[in-house]
Amino acid sequence: MTATTPVPTGTSQPDAVDGSADRTDWVSSIPFIGVHLAPLAALFVVVTWQDWVLCALLYLTRMFFITAGYHRYFSHRSYRMGRVAQFVMAFGGTTAVQKGPLWWASHHRLHHRYTDLDDDVHSPRDGFWWSHVGWILSTRYKATDLSTIKDFASYPELRLLERHSWIGPWLVAIACFLLGGWGGLLIGFFLSTVLLWHGTFLVNSMAHLIGRRRYATPDTSRNSMLVALFTGGEGWHNNHHYLPASARQGFRWWELDPTWYGLKALAAVHVVRDLKAPPARLLDQARVRDGAFDIGMFRSYWERAAKVTGERIADLSARPLAPSSEASDPGAPPSAFGPDKGLPVEPLSHLSGLISRVLESADQLADTTRRTRKGAKVPKAESGATDTAPE
Repeated sequence: MTATTPVPTGTSQPDAVDGSADRTDWVSSIPFIGVHLAPLAALFVVVTWQDWVLCALLYLTRMFFITAGYHRYFSHRSYRMGRVAQFVMAFGGTTAVQKGPLWWASHHRLHHRYTDLDDDVHSPRDGFWWSHVGWILSTRYKATDLSTIKDFASYPELRLLERHSWIGPWLVAIACFLLGGWGGLLIGFFLSTVLLWHGTFLVNSMAHLIGRRRYATPDTSRNSMLVALFTGGEGWHNNHHYLPASARQGFRWWELDPTWYGLKALAAVHVVRDLKAPPARLLDQARVRDGAFDIGMFRSYWERAAKVTGERIADLSARPLAPSSEASDPGAPPSAFGPDKGLPVEPLSHLSGLISRVLESADQLADTTRRTRKGAKVPKAESGATDTAPE
């Protein structure tokens, strides 16, 4: 979401086999590192209070374009708007220097399809650094998989914007310099961009590690007031993973959701329409405190324990055993063990089978403990899926 160079478009799939695809591409990461260092140059120029106001305004407005535009609209289609407004929202998103709307939304849809599984593009199960920023700097996710974003890839103006996503940031940077000189550029543009990046990244990393879980979703998403304050309401991440199609993520009155308030204001002046709110009948279902089995956290803990156990068994299997008394008895039958043989590999296969059976039983338990009102059926669109955005 953060490269300053235009992202290539295509239909290439992320490389899920070659482990070298996870390495950091240091050459293409130079602009990313440079933007982080740029605000330090403000120590050598005059910085005014107007530059700090500009920084705050750019952070808030560009965060809205990301949360309301790139996320809730292009990724999940949680509301509708006209073609002109759609282009403006997309162009505003490019000014946040998080690549184009097609790249951003296509990867986010993959995240929802495979949340906390092997094909998740930025799961914290692969480490905090990877989920926060490592996946962006890697060589694996450079291209845009248009097969996951066909609905918006059909618009030629969005494809054009995707190829030239550098225009928006450059225009904002030049405007900041013309308004405030070096202070306006370094603090107004560069510092607000760095803060904006890491505010967005917090949703991928910390929103799966800290906070509370209201709903028993099949992932590790959490609700965090702290992350919500930095991201305009995106911190209610467990709510979002429970009902991804909802344009509102703060389900309770005290869950601050400035992005939702902004969308309501735009709806009042007919810029956007058909805002999807969370259905009332679903808000009290699948709650952990009501006894719904929390399959997401169970899977996380179980897989972590299984990984450690598997590594331990593999380590023991690779170790040679000390000679036994059988070796000194010529009449003894040949043994499967010996100085040059380790433990048998059967424990590993048994462990794999055990993991599969336990997770299957856990899924069944999660289904049976999910509270559903008598006679109520959960429509696909309301349960979190959309026509085009995968769960």
